[in-house]
Parts: sequence; C-alpha cells; structure tokens
Amino acid sequence: MEALDGDEPDRAIAPPAALDGTAVRKSGRRAAPVHDGLRQWTLHAVAVYREAFPPDPAQPMEELRSPWTYRHKLPSPDHRGAREYRITVWGRCLRSADGTVRELRLPVNRLKVAAPNEGYISAAALVLAEGAPGPPPEHVRVLEFALLDGRVRTLFDGTRGEALDLYRTHGPDALAALLDNHEYRPGAACERCAYLPACPALRKAPGLLGVDSPGRPKRTWSVTNARNYRVCPARDHLRRLHIPAEDAVERGPAAERGRAVHAYLAERHGLGPLRPCTAEVPVQWVPGSFTLPDQERELGELLLRRHAEVCPLRCVQDRSDVRPEPRVVRHDTAADVVVIAAPDLLYRDSGSWVWRETKTSMSDRRKRGVLLEEYPQLALAVLLMSHADLGGSPARARIELEVLRPGGADLATIDPFAPAVRATAEEVVGSLVADWHRDDDYAAAPGEACLQCEVARWCSAAARKGTA
Repeated sequence: MEALDGDEPDRAIAPPAALDGTAVRKSGRRAAPVHDGLRQWTLHAVAVYREAFPPDPAQPMEELRSPWTYRHKLPSPDHRGAREYRITVWGRCLRSADGTVRELRLPVNRLKVAAPNEGYISAAALVLAEGAPGPPPEHVRVLEFALLDGRVRTLFDGTRGEALDLYRTHGPDALAALLDNHEYRPGAACERCAYLPACPALRKAPGLLGVDSPGRPKRTWSVTNARNYRVCPARDHLRRLHIPAEDAVERGPAAERGRAVHAYLAERHGLGPLRPCTAEVPVQWVPGSFTLPDQERELGELLLRRHAEVCPLRCVQDRSDVRPEPRVVRHDTAADVVVIAAPDLLYRDSGSWVWRETKTSMSDRRKRGVLLEEYPQLALAVLLMSHADLGGSPARARIELEVLRPGGADLATIDPFAPAVRATAEEVVGSLVADWHRDDDYAAAPGEACLQCEVARWCSAAARKGTA
C-alpha cells in the first residue's frame, strides 16, 4: 500500500523509494531495511496492479491519499454506551474528477472461491455512498483485486441509493454481530495487540521457551515456524508475512491427503456422533474443500480405517470432553513471545486432559529415534502440559502420538511430568528458539531446499541458483 501511495498520477513506472532496499516511513524517519523477499513481492504486486488498472482517458479516476470514513452520531449513548460509530474503508480509494463516482479497490493476495459475505460488502458500499471527505457520489463501485495474478472481482456496482438499500438489508445485523461479540481469540494477532498485557484470555507462561532476552521485539512462535526457520530463515519470514506460496509445492497430493485425513477426523470427533470411529469409512470421505487423486483418496480411506483401532472417543463420556484442533496460546513474558500450538485433539480421560497428535505415513517402517526430536511439536506439548494450566486432574494427563500406516496404527504415550522427558523437551525447544529469537535479518540460506520451497519465487538468492 505504501508503494502504491508513492505512485505519480501519470503512473510512470519507477521503483518506489521504499523499495530501494531501505524503508523510509511517512514521518521521514528511517526504518529497518526491507527484506529482499518482501521487496520482490511488492515490486510484482505494484506491476500487476498497474497492468490491471491502466489509465482510462474516457473515465479518468484519481487516487485519494485519505480513506473515506462514515460517521453515525447518536443524541444519547446507546445500549453499548456509544455515542458515535465510525467505519473506515482501507484500500485503494479513487474518485472521478467531478466527484460523482467513487471506487474502492480492495487488494488481496488471491481471490477466494467465495466472495466476501454481503454484510462486509454492504458496509463498504455504505462508506463509499455516505463517507467523508467530499460530497456524496452518484455511483459507487467496490472491487476486489488479486495482487498475485491481477484478477478483479466486482463486489458491488450501483447507484448511491442502491448502495444504501444493500446496507439496510445486510449491514445492521452483520455489524451488530461484530460489535456484540465479546469472544476472545488468542492467536497470531496477539503480537500487535495493545491490550495484550491485560488480556484475561491469554495465559502467561514466563520462561516457557527457555529464552530471556529483554528488549527484543514481540513476536509469535510455533513449531511450524521453527521448522521453516531451521531450513531457511527467509522462508519462515516470508511465510509469516503471508506472501503467496506456490500451490504446487505447498499443496502436493501427499500433503493434501494428510490435511484431508485431519479435517475428516476433526469433523468426525467434533460434530459427529459421540462414539468411537469404526473401520466403516464412507467412500466419499474426502471433505468438500479438498480434491485428491484416486490413489491418495484410497490410501486416506485405508489410514482412516486404521485409526479406528486407537480412536480416542473410547475414553470420553461427554461432548465437553472433546476439543478437536484447539489453539493453545501462551505468552512467554520472559522472551516476550506469544507461543501458539494446535494439537490435533485434546480430550478428557477420567478427568485428565490428553494431548493427541496424529500423523499419517505411507510406510510401515518405524523410525528409531527420540520422538521429541523427530516431532518437536511433542516437545512443545510437554512444556505446555507440564505447566499444568490446562485444567483437569494430572493423574492420567499424557501426550499421545498416533501414527497411521497402511499396515496399522501406532500409539506412543509420553509422560509430560517425567523429569527426563521434560529435560529433553527443554533442550529440543531451546535449540529451535535460540537462533531465531536473536535474528533480525532472516537471511536466505540457498541450497537443495530451494527446490521444494513454496516461497522461492520471491527470493533473489533462490533465483540466482535457478530455482525460482
């Protein structure tokens, strides 16, 4: 967005100042250097944007530097205690020279299959129709634009009156649901939340990661981040920035089969009948959001039949005893890191919580090694469970690793309270965190891994090796 803000009205193609390798904030203060991957992605996105929206002499539009804001003032406080509501649109704001047409271009990485919900669209249309600055327009357009490939989708295109009618139909209920929802959702957004120190839903776990470095920037960390960083710091950094990944690499058939199996089990355990899974797996078991080749679908069906041998629903008594794919989030205040874990399942066995991780494998050969090293998410689970803040009785609390193979299911049990297990977990997690925690540059580590890197397209180091 800052790069596009630097565009000249005639859209002369020149590298924005913020992309020359050094970031300069709008205040004039020099900021940290722009990471190479972010620079490559931004140059691509700016070029695609210019190509998708060339100047139209017949209907010239000018970009505004300030977004439109709609204000609604009340004579007295309402039931929420508010006297004024404001809605601001953030995107590329354009208007015709005479002010009769307003257009909002919402940049996204990719266009999703489904358009945004009508409540969201109607709120944007309302702001364009009624927002300041400027006199009300006669016509408004709301577009969604994919920075990756230049595709454009029209979300709304109509008169000012039609925009207001759309809002009256879909807007009030959608905004009320948003304003009246007081649910806390700890996660990646905690990193930039000003209310983090006072949040009642984010539990503190000082010393969880074994790092004590005051003054470091607040960040999030997960085992997935750790795996990416261990392969290449730049890879982890670009994934954290949500820069588009290469689907052919990230969503290969085997990876998709694993995700489909997990999605099926999460739905079966969370929404299906409260009884153990059986070997009778539906032929059409693949969740609707996945597309698998016949071979992967058949292998997934076989693995799901193997799961029936170790299904954890054998141990539960009530629906409240089962939490499929929950997020376990803790704030390590010593490292100032928000730690995020996502077990495949938490379930309660006789009042004690059990942490279950499920893996799929095409091989029946068992590896011989330390489980916590082979699966570092187990090491993090040990530290989180031994922190003893999940609730429940510690008597039967444990961590389970379920590995589904064509020939059967393996189930390993780990005691998170055993001193030797905890010591190993601390060593494993500490080795993953230490270098990352003090890194400010996230330099690329080009090598063989570039061939299977889903963000290599945006990496100059990978490009020089002929792998981009």
